[in-house]
Amino acid sequence: MLRHLLAPLALALAVAAAPAARAACTGENLIDRLDGTERRALFAAADAVPFPRGNLWTATRGDSTIHLVGTYHLDDPRHAATLARIAPLLDGAKTVLVEAGPKEEAALMDDLARNPSLMVATEGPTLRESLSDDEWALLADAMRERGLPPFMVSKFRPWYVSVLLSLPACGMAAMQGGGGKGGLDGMVIDRATARGIPVMALEPHDTVFGLFEDMPRDEQLAMIRSALALEPQGDDYAVTLADAYFAGESRLIWEFTRKLALAAPGMDPAQVEQDFARMEATLMTARNTAWIPVIESAAAQGPVLVAFGALHLPGETGVLRLLEQAGWTIEPLTP
Repeated sequence: MLRHLLAPLALALAVAAAPAARAACTGENLIDRLDGTERRALFAAADAVPFPRGNLWTATRGDSTIHLVGTYHLDDPRHAATLARIAPLLDGAKTVLVEAGPKEEAALMDDLARNPSLMVATEGPTLRESLSDDEWALLADAMRERGLPPFMVSKFRPWYVSVLLSLPACGMAAMQGGGGKGGLDGMVIDRATARGIPVMALEPHDTVFGLFEDMPRDEQLAMIRSALALEPQGDDYAVTLADAYFAGESRLIWEFTRKLALAAPGMDPAQVEQDFARMEATLMTARNTAWIPVIESAAAQGPVLVAFGALHLPGETGVLRLLEQAGWTIEPLTP
């Protein structure tokens, strides 16, 4: 259930550990396979929050303008059309804000090089010792699919393994081979850099490390188990989420992931809802709230384009609603 919530970190970290993985994702759209009643319930749940649909938005307040771009962090040829649509806005921006720019990615890799214990446990039981035989067998297979030897994974911190599981095996090959652009985020950064437009980060490079620092190990292991429950549908899941993103259905991604988690064998519904509430509060709401003053400060200097994962746009504590509450007028970016 962590897929796409942790994808920015996964894109930055996975390449440090994995030498190769298999080719691009092919699979079925799982939402298309739902019957009419299930589809209507799913869309109703998504539409129950503010700003549930749309990846491109404009916020205005007085003379200040913010262009907001919800991104998908994995490469896809469909990004080309989006980049062409936002190119004039990007080229006219005084500043471009992203979750993590080149400086932050370099600082992250430097931290890992100097302090491997950030992702490798130096004491306590290994994952092989912490998981059941069946769970370990599933995890070992999942990591082999991602080009990672299980003996090495066994020593990783549980939260980091959840990050690796958040990337579908079928989506890692181009990134690890050096041919990936890092999704729409990377394309935005490349264009801004080529045109001399300053690229700034919405948050410090070590923010996500801090999110997991105080999380009990049992909760980290539970995250692995939740992710493994979705692993058999990995290719189909990746295709489904990409299709939902390009259809502008950002909140649908969240609700569909919740639906899959609730339906997974052996999952406790109450625990799933608790996990989702914690993830939304920690990985989305807290970060969204911290981003608002950064965005507003940049907008005070001139037009700004902000690009971040599309899941941060919708919801009562989504970036769009928080800006609206701060006095900004929010409108979809028209063709």
